[in-house]
Amino acid sequence: MKKGILTLVIVGVIAIAIAVVVPPVYRLLTDEGLQTASIDEGTGEAATVGLDGHWDVVRGQGANISQAGYTFDEVLPGQEKSTSGRTEDVTGSLVVADGVLEEGKVTVDVASITSDIEKRDIHVRDNILHADKYPEATFSITEPVDLSSLPDDGTVDTVTATGELTMHGTTKEVKAELRVLRTGDNVIVEGQVPVEREAYGIVSPEFVASQIAEEGTVDLLLVFGQQD
Repeated sequence: MKKGILTLVIVGVIAIAIAVVVPPVYRLLTDEGLQTASIDEGTGEAATVGLDGHWDVVRGQGANISQAGYTFDEVLPGQEKSTSGRTEDVTGSLVVADGVLEEGKVTVDVASITSDIEKRDIHVRDNILHADKYPEATFSITEPVDLSSLPDDGTVDTVTATGELTMHGTTKEVKAELRVLRTGDNVIVEGQVPVEREAYGIVSPEFVASQIAEEGTVDLLLVFGQQD
């Protein structure tokens, strides 16, 4: 085969490869995924139960469904875009006495976190979060939180919680601003817990041109129901 023809064939093969591979890879890296929802305040009604007692995470209803996930920026040449994943496989409980949150723990099934792209989910699960080795992430309250001033009229207020976040086999103290809604017989909690991935041993692998930003959040929307 003449050199000129061979060159054209090679260029053609490369062009086809780029046309086939680059669009799905680019979408894999830049799509925004599925973000954990925020409190839907439009359905808020006055609280019908007191705060004291034992509360467990329940599924919720309507737009307020218990879920948790992550949000990190993906840094590509010339741009930065947030990417999120979430799961509804969340359990947890709270203990409130005299208007003070004394105990609280939430557990998230890391292996079930999904975005809207299966290939990215596999990559994140297997190569970044190592869910086979670290299948759960937990957030536990370590200091009492005063809830006595939370309104009972179906409006949202904010509290600060100090706790320990365990993820990827590492535990760190964190503080989070939590939005709280008392409505009907539920308490709904929303928050973004700031994390620095390298502090938890989460390494951004060399994957095409994309890198995961150092700072991100663990996102929570939790609906609690009071237990008898």
